[in-house]
Amino acid sequence: MNEILKKAKEIHGQIVEDRRALHQIPELGMYLPETAAYIKDRLDEMEIQWKTIGGQLPEKMTRDFMEAGFPKMEKAEGIVAQIGSGSPCILLRADMDALPIKEKNNLKFCSGSEWGHMCGHDSHAAMLLGAARILKDMEGELKGTVKLLFQPGEETGAGARLMVENGLLKEKKPDAAFAMHVQPIENSGDAGYVMGVCSASLDTFILKITGKGGHSSQPQLCVDPLMIMNQVYQAVNLLLTRETDPAAMATLTCGVAQGGTAVNIIPDTAELHIGIRTLDVEASEHLRKRVPEIIDFYVKAWRGDYELTTFHTPCTYTDEKLCRELVPYIQEIAGTDKLKQIPPMTGTEDFGYITQEVPGMFLFLGAGKPGNAPLHNAHMVLDEEVFSEGAAIYANVAVSWLRGNK
Repeated sequence: MNEILKKAKEIHGQIVEDRRALHQIPELGMYLPETAAYIKDRLDEMEIQWKTIGGQLPEKMTRDFMEAGFPKMEKAEGIVAQIGSGSPCILLRADMDALPIKEKNNLKFCSGSEWGHMCGHDSHAAMLLGAARILKDMEGELKGTVKLLFQPGEETGAGARLMVENGLLKEKKPDAAFAMHVQPIENSGDAGYVMGVCSASLDTFILKITGKGGHSSQPQLCVDPLMIMNQVYQAVNLLLTRETDPAAMATLTCGVAQGGTAVNIIPDTAELHIGIRTLDVEASEHLRKRVPEIIDFYVKAWRGDYELTTFHTPCTYTDEKLCRELVPYIQEIAGTDKLKQIPPMTGTEDFGYITQEVPGMFLFLGAGKPGNAPLHNAHMVLDEEVFSEGAAIYANVAVSWLRGNK
């Protein structure tokens, strides 16, 4: 058995304990005080140096996230730890925020909160804490530096961006980065990766239209925001059929379309939320430009006013050379027959903000079986037996890559 995997299995109980503790304190967004306090305490116990990273959010960003349905967030705080010294340097990242989903399981460690870790981020943080323990015990053998990032705000699509903007890559810039995500609907221990574009970009447009309300018998005296909303809805959907390459994976969903109170009243306002995902960077850039143009044209054509809030999360791009380097190190833990290349994920992952700056690899780790409840579901559960394997993958990737690139 691989020595690092052996070490991980020896501390399996602690990894599970960490995951269950984090599972019971789910927090949303950029500032996760209870979660961060737990991780800091565990790092202190292991005598691993750490510091916080982040800072105050601009007022507009706070307002924009509230428009998108997040709680009021005035600051962002992640945790960066360091083990080893010198060059080269590899970054291991785990996200740690939860979702606004109340868990519907009978697990003895459910939180009871209206929020829940139904995306597995608690397991990512616990596995990285397990890897930290292994790496600290092996610190004298490391041929460089390992940076550990416990990241908030992944579900906002901007947590990694704020970490980068606040200096994650400036002090001791990593030469490579690695992250992973558990998959409850894949067999435990199976692992998959993508070379190239790994996850879809996500562009969100929150449109608030202001018209002039009145009686439905006198439409000439009104500016109907519902009619404007309908025009915009149809126009943006046509973008994908007439201005997007059919070969590009691109989807558009208007998940919110609302306004009005009665059949005989033209309301003052209406609201439309548009989300676009694509695996094609060129398509993303084009649509990001065209949607606001179409909104502006149609709203003004019908004499309305509007406010538009936008969010962008890029595709995560995984570096082919780095993937080829790391595959053997992952296979040493998972097994040669368990690691496969898979199609890109049509979901979104903000690790892309890091892979824009540093060669990176993203791994999907099976932690369940087909037929299980998927991610972002109130009944989602994970197989805890795979957590020591995940910790070993984190650690083995770091140790082996440093050795190979000294």
